[in-house]
Amino acid sequence: MEHGNLLFDAFIYLCAAVISVPIAKRLGLGSVLGYLVAGVLIGPFVLGFVGDQTNVMHFAEFGVVMMLFLVGLELKPSLLWKMRGPIVGTGGLQVLLSTAVITLIAMYLGLIWQQALAIGMVLALSSTAIVLQSLQEKGLMKTSAGQSAFAVLLFQDIAVIPMLAILPLLAVTSPELTVNADASQAGWVKGLIVAGVIAAIIFGGKYLMNPIFGFIAKSKLREIFTASALLLVIGVALAMQAIGLSPALGTFIAGVVLAESDFRHELESNIEPFKGLLLGLFFISVGAGINFELLLADPLVVIGLTVALIIGKFLVLFLLAKSNKLAKPDAWLFSVALAQAGEFAFVLFAFASTSGVLPTGLIGLLTLVVASSMLLTPLMLIVNEKYISPRFATHKKEQRPADVIDEDNPIIVIGFGRFGQSVGRLLLANNVKATVLDHDASQIEMVRKFGFKVYFGEGESAELLHSAGADTAQAIVVAVDNVDSSLNIVHMVQKHFPHLKILARAINRLHAVELHRLGVNEIERETMASGAELGAKALVALGWQSNIAYRTSRLFKKHDDQSVLELAAFNGDEHEYISKTNEARRLLEETLKQDGTWQHDADEHAWEKPGKLK
Repeated sequence: MEHGNLLFDAFIYLCAAVISVPIAKRLGLGSVLGYLVAGVLIGPFVLGFVGDQTNVMHFAEFGVVMMLFLVGLELKPSLLWKMRGPIVGTGGLQVLLSTAVITLIAMYLGLIWQQALAIGMVLALSSTAIVLQSLQEKGLMKTSAGQSAFAVLLFQDIAVIPMLAILPLLAVTSPELTVNADASQAGWVKGLIVAGVIAAIIFGGKYLMNPIFGFIAKSKLREIFTASALLLVIGVALAMQAIGLSPALGTFIAGVVLAESDFRHELESNIEPFKGLLLGLFFISVGAGINFELLLADPLVVIGLTVALIIGKFLVLFLLAKSNKLAKPDAWLFSVALAQAGEFAFVLFAFASTSGVLPTGLIGLLTLVVASSMLLTPLMLIVNEKYISPRFATHKKEQRPADVIDEDNPIIVIGFGRFGQSVGRLLLANNVKATVLDHDASQIEMVRKFGFKVYFGEGESAELLHSAGADTAQAIVVAVDNVDSSLNIVHMVQKHFPHLKILARAINRLHAVELHRLGVNEIERETMASGAELGAKALVALGWQSNIAYRTSRLFKKHDDQSVLELAAFNGDEHEYISKTNEARRLLEETLKQDGTWQHDADEHAWEKPGKLK
């Protein structure tokens, strides 16, 4: 088929994406695999709708650049500084160990050490595009595995810079290089230029972009703001490219600097659609670039090298995960996610070819291995999610039908762990009958031995709550130990049983904020009250009078609960919220100070004679 018509090629790419990606998402395969399969189908080695992908790949790689910019926007410099340990430690060890393992394997297969080292460095890198996109789609970026994977990927992006400097030195047939004063001076000049460009990006992002974007925003023309956002990203990418550094690293730095900008959210919303389209084009071009003729010519070699690469990197990553004490599910996810080769391999292999390090035939084979490993990654993540991670679940839900409930009580308690048991025991001690539900079969059998009647069933089921008497009950206590499950139950109760008063356990402060925003009637943070009580006892142990210590702890809890309410109702920017938080802390300190001289109006209200603090 003839190629070269830009509109026709664009039509083919869009058709492939529109058809393949929704089908892949519907089948639970994720958008990345959908794009890759679409590329395979329309590529020159299957249907032949599009031709060589080299030029398309250069353009599509800009999607990775935009993605790193958006990632940077989500990371404030303070947060990035906190991650310096995982970035340098875990990321550095991963690159070094993976390079060493792959180099040794390549030497064992008969390559000279220079070529083996070059291949080891290139294949040690993972795919930033595939890993971040897949983890974001599955909502796993905030997990320990997601954060560790991001730290490793960030170090890898930085490691591309020294790799570009090392590869020419590994050339087997390169002419003898003469180092003189002029060359040394040129190196110093280049170093100063690099430092100057990076400093300009940081300075411009911190001090110039806010007034510039403010001026543009006053025009009230959204398309101009979008153009300005694209101009910023492209300009930074070109500047980094001009000095021989990674454009993705430069835009990431720019994103981090702009993370505290007043226009951060506006920039994100304008760049996001372009990032999605270009990343999709990148994945399609990777799929279309898989050389099936080479694969069919020697399938055992290609498959063997691909499997060896994935297993070798997986073992290194799993060792690092265990040394960092990641839980087994996180360790598997971290290792599976990063076990492939990355998109920078295409760039580095091309550079290795022009530098005389690797022969063209070997690069063609390795490029196919890289693309194959990238194609397998979404499938490996699906296998891990459906078959491996569930085996390590700490609370396996027994596959059995919900119990038949034969009670009709004024209150329903969902979740009968440590927190729920405290609620249930208090109600029972006061002759208040409650219908108690829990999804942990072993927990239910245990508490039944002590005379508690607990039913097995999912609290998120409206049908189960209906049979538990929710239509006639007055209140429901949500005491489950999972944030998502808690919020799902609240949503369901508000939809199907709006008359019920909802009393909920909050796992942490952010959970309490979400519950307040949903309008839950009463919320108790699981550690706040007990912490305040123990704090009061600590004051008594230090010589405080019991009544003063108790009042102080209650006052502290009251103010902290009020700050959570204010956060739930707050819609302003972050700086304003920090200001309000500091003001609330100051008021609390003043109140506690005044409370130190507090006297009861009547002594009968105090269990000890009031007096000054000791």
